[in-house]
Amino acid sequence: MSTHLLILGGTTEASALARAVAEAGIPATFSYAGRVDSPKTQPIPQRVGGFGGVAGLVAYLCEHNITHVVDATHPFAAQMSWNAFHACAEASVELMALTRPAWAREAGDQWTHVPDIAGAVAALEGSPKRIMLALGRMHVEDFAAQPQHHYVLRLVDAPSVAPSLPRHSVVVARGPFDVAGDIALFKDQAVDIVVCKNAGGIGAEAKIHAARALGLPVVMIDRPALPARREGATVEAVLEWLAQS
Repeated sequence: MSTHLLILGGTTEASALARAVAEAGIPATFSYAGRVDSPKTQPIPQRVGGFGGVAGLVAYLCEHNITHVVDATHPFAAQMSWNAFHACAEASVELMALTRPAWAREAGDQWTHVPDIAGAVAALEGSPKRIMLALGRMHVEDFAAQPQHHYVLRLVDAPSVAPSLPRHSVVVARGPFDVAGDIALFKDQAVDIVVCKNAGGIGAEAKIHAARALGLPVVMIDRPALPARREGATVEAVLEWLAQS
C-alpha cells in the first residue's frame, strides 16, 4: 500500500514537515483547524476546518485512504490530539506526534506555574499592571475577570469585534518573532508581566528570552495531558518513521 500522509498542523514544525514531504515526493495533505483567517499556504494540498470529532476523522481517514497521520498540532490542542489518537486506533492508521520540547525554567527566571487559563486569570489578582497576553485570541475574554490591568494582545489577525477588556492594546503580527523585536515590543508597551502557554519549541520562544533579558515575571500555563503515542522531536525522525512503516 502506498503512503498517504495526513499532517494535522498549524505549527512551525508542521510547516517544516510539509516542505520536507513535498521535496521527498510523499503524497500528503495538510490540515488546518481554521483558527486563523489567512493560513499560510503549504507546498502540499491543504484543507481547513474541523473533522467533526472522532467519528468524522475516522470517516475522513477511510474516505481519503490515509495510511499515516502526523499530529503536529499545538501542544495545547489537546482535544484534537485525543481525537487523532482514538480515530487512528479505530481506523488502523499509523500515528506519530511531532512534538516540541517544553521550555524549561533557568536560574533567575520568575515563573509562576499554573495548570490552565483559569489559573492564569487567578494569578493576576492584585494592583494594576501592564500584561502581555501571548495567548492568541481564543482566551482573551477570560481575562475580563481581572479588569484592573492593561492588556497587550498580539494577534495574527485584527479582531473583528473589540475585546471586552476595559484597557487593552492590539498588536497585529505573525510569528516567528525574534528576541530583539520582542524586547523592543515589551519596552515600548511597558510590559510588567508576560502570560503564555508552555508551547515549547523555537518558533515562539523569543518572548521567553525577552522576558528573561528584561527580568519580567512570567505566568506559565503548563501543558495539558496528552495521549501516550509514538513521538518524534524532529522532521527527520518523522521521515525515518515513514520510510520504515
